[in-house]
Amino acid sequence: MTDLRIAKDRLLYMYSRLVDGKMLYKKEEAQRFGCSLRSIQRDIEDLRSFLHEQNESSGLVQDLVYNQKLGAYQLVPPSRNLLSNEEVFATLKILLESRAFTKKELYPIIDKLIDCCIPKTEQQRVSELIGNEKLLYVEPQHKDKFLKKMWELSGAVHEHLEIIINYRRTDGVLVQRRLQPVGIMFSEFYFYLAGFIVPKEKEELKFEIENDPFPTIYRIDRINSFTVTETHFAVPYSKRFEEGEFRKRIQFMYGGHLQRLRFLFKGGSYEYILDRLPTAKVVAEGENGTLIEAEVFGKGIDIWLKSQGELIEVISRQEIPVN
Repeated sequence: MTDLRIAKDRLLYMYSRLVDGKMLYKKEEAQRFGCSLRSIQRDIEDLRSFLHEQNESSGLVQDLVYNQKLGAYQLVPPSRNLLSNEEVFATLKILLESRAFTKKELYPIIDKLIDCCIPKTEQQRVSELIGNEKLLYVEPQHKDKFLKKMWELSGAVHEHLEIIINYRRTDGVLVQRRLQPVGIMFSEFYFYLAGFIVPKEKEELKFEIENDPFPTIYRIDRINSFTVTETHFAVPYSKRFEEGEFRKRIQFMYGGHLQRLRFLFKGGSYEYILDRLPTAKVVAEGENGTLIEAEVFGKGIDIWLKSQGELIEVISRQEIPVN
């Protein structure tokens, strides 16, 4: 390989790293390519000239700038809008605390976030900050690698395609369902698929709530297998399923009626209640406590109410009719 070809390959490699949001360290690049620091400096000047020509032709103003604090060169503004150090650190903490993934799926996500978004000089610091949590991470009991499965199911949701799933219930019984999938959500360690059972099959099954206007919820890790059919289903805009609205009202992913709940909170700060129940609002505050009202869906709310003990006294429940 000629010296000219080597220099071109080196330039292309360095430019691709810059575009990917990486930083260039002169000493590191010299070691990588087995050349002098002077050669790398010439490459940097060539890249600056190239960017200047691109600025004039495209109107996109971008420069290769030396970051004195990090001792490295970077594109300003970056070609890719990467997460900041603080954002990556917060995301890593949430991922570890969620305990939603197996180690085989979580660890690569952590490594990629650190490698892609954190400058090399800060990577060790971030790794050390989460090191203990990563070492002692307890993965979910199902130990199911589900990311690919969830992505394929999201495709059926997006394309409005019916699916056939083989689902393992909590009692271990394997059942088959033909669904119209409408959303994917996360709650309390698990990802869930929300779907309406195809009307013809629903008639043959017995449900606690007849003509339930809400979808049935399935834990994705319990879907043993599934088939995406070529059958499309219509979703009228006025009746489309909205994960955000549904998620605000459901607790612990239990099905049931939509209801308006009023209760008296007898504790101090009620901030955590408003965070736990996004539809909650304070109706009145008095000596006996704070009267709070919320729209809630399903029987999961009863689990939460019991966990609060004497801090909460239920005043009234009213089922909300859904057209």
